Amino acid sequence: MDLFSFIQTPEHDELLQLRQQLEEANYRYYVLSQPTLSDREFDDKMRRLQELEAQHPEWDDPASPTHHVGSDLSAKNGFRQMAHRYPMLSLANTYSEQEIQDWYERVCRELGQDTASGNTGVEIVCELKYDGLSIALWYENGVLTHALTRGDGTRGDDVIQNIKTIPSVPWQVDKQTLEIRGEVLLPWTSFDKINHEREAQEEPLFANPRNAASGTLKLQDPKVVAARGLDIYLYYVLGEDLPGNTHYERLQYARECGFPVSDAIRVCRNIGEIMAFINYWGTARRDLPVATDGIVLKVNSLAQQQTLGYTAKTPRWAIAYKFPAERQLTRLRKITYQVGRTGVITPVANLDPIQLSGTVVQRATLHNEDFIRSLDLHEGDDVWVEKGGEIIPKIVAVEPRQTESGMPTEEFRFPDVCPECGTPLVRDPEQAAWRCPNETGCPPQLKGRIEHFVSRKAMNIEGLGVETIDLFFEKGLLRDIADIYRLRVEDIMRLDGFQQRSAQNIIDGIEASKQVPWSRVLFALGIRMVGETTAKKLARVFPSVDRLAAASSEQLVATEDVGPLIAEGIRAWFDNEDNLLIVQRLKEAGLCLQADEDAAAVQSDLLQGRSIVISGTFVHHSRDEYKDLIAAHGGKNTGSVSKKTSFILAGDNMGPEKRRKAEELGVELITEDQFLQMIAQ
Repeated sequence: MDLFSFIQTPEHDELLQLRQQLEEANYRYYVLSQPTLSDREFDDKMRRLQELEAQHPEWDDPASPTHHVGSDLSAKNGFRQMAHRYPMLSLANTYSEQEIQDWYERVCRELGQDTASGNTGVEIVCELKYDGLSIALWYENGVLTHALTRGDGTRGDDVIQNIKTIPSVPWQVDKQTLEIRGEVLLPWTSFDKINHEREAQEEPLFANPRNAASGTLKLQDPKVVAARGLDIYLYYVLGEDLPGNTHYERLQYARECGFPVSDAIRVCRNIGEIMAFINYWGTARRDLPVATDGIVLKVNSLAQQQTLGYTAKTPRWAIAYKFPAERQLTRLRKITYQVGRTGVITPVANLDPIQLSGTVVQRATLHNEDFIRSLDLHEGDDVWVEKGGEIIPKIVAVEPRQTESGMPTEEFRFPDVCPECGTPLVRDPEQAAWRCPNETGCPPQLKGRIEHFVSRKAMNIEGLGVETIDLFFEKGLLRDIADIYRLRVEDIMRLDGFQQRSAQNIIDGIEASKQVPWSRVLFALGIRMVGETTAKKLARVFPSVDRLAAASSEQLVATEDVGPLIAEGIRAWFDNEDNLLIVQRLKEAGLCLQADEDAAAVQSDLLQGRSIVISGTFVHHSRDEYKDLIAAHGGKNTGSVSKKTSFILAGDNMGPEKRRKAEELGVELITEDQFLQMIAQ
């Protein structure tokens, strides 16, 4: 059996898939601040990968996620990158109190101490694990000179101007040269305020305070950063000739210097004291003004830390215990149903109010009929609700409630008619969703399409928010998207709350939307499954609404990323006479329903027939912009490396799996500058 056939096993495929998933999760967590995995899911995948690599050392790879920390470095963010004086490693994680005891006993053994007596001579400092963004502050002769993010553990972004907006960070301390590390946080009150503002602007909500803090710290304008209200807790001091021989003494010194150090710290001398600290803060943390997700345990003696040393990515003298995702038991009072702009019916759980992760929760999504049946859910059941740091609460388990007669509660039945317009529902054969087919008469669908049409990434019409659209719809001024272009100042001024200026601002916004390019107009039309990216690709292949309306299903499917279902949805939309009438009215209103000639002129066939993979981060353009450039010059964007890949457009922090695969197959790597020079020809 040759080596290649030996490697192609289910376990090896699982290993490669885990590496790819973890690299992608790291990129989304650290760089994009858009996590796709919970901490528990990430850690479970990491442990499984470690198991596979231990079982098969011949498959080890220095570039594996098990050998390095996640990186928040981004070449395009404009910050100066600097090397850390001391490696900024991550901590080993556990969710098990038994594993905490095992770690403590292992530390004691390696230090030659006996745990049987209960007094080992090994002190452990227990601290709260704040859920924010790691930072290293450098002070030269007492003056703050740099503030580095974790980056990739060896290099970080210097965000000193943004750090200086945090009131509790001292710009100058005693004439000491030191490095102090900590966590940049966004308090719950600031987090809620930011998300309310983003919701009003129809921007994606931050999933949790950690992501909001990360996104804020990487902003280019310190004034915006200052307005968001970041906070910081510092917890680790490094440097030469500092007072104290223990971690705890160093923290007390930092506090005396004026650094913001948490009061929630305890020196523990045995496993019982450690567990008491963990159990106390497992409940008490809910009353804190900032997010916490666990407890950090560190060997107190600096000499003992030195003896224990480090692994490739974690210190052996420290470990993080992660609290279980917070959950509460409450009662499901009623299931109600929302109708989306495409007619999809979404069930919503209405709950007795509970406190979760700093907020009051009264509603949770139930996704669809299949999800409800998988839980065997009934109105009146007691349900476990989990938030786990995310915005949207979810029901994770059910404890059935018995009626007074001892019989189970009434069996769940999904409605068979639309809760808004009474039209019989239809089940989408390809999905688990029920839909209302009354596209032209169901009010939530009509209003939802208008809301989508005016949104920021579509036509971006300011002044037409959800409440205004509801009012205009109620008063008969709007029934479809084309009605927007018939609005007049005098019509709006007849309504309560509108004066000349506010009415004129809306009309000005409507007029400005006539300059929006064809690809965004296509996205704004709200055709099912035609998102922003798909609309761009369709607009290139079909440079006018007439060309798209006349396209056959076969022509549509030939477009990149357009499958049979999307093609069917497009054909159904243009086969509808009401939609064709709307398109004609939009034409008469002067909207841009064909590609700009100048934009078409820059397209070429330079990359015709070439399949290109993009990997890493870039300086001159975003990944999406490079995808547009590739498509504009006839190339095909692909997500994975194969024998058919023509080359990889390789930026900073290129994924190690893609690099390994490219080397294995002999696929060429092209830098950002080389690519731009190539298409400039």
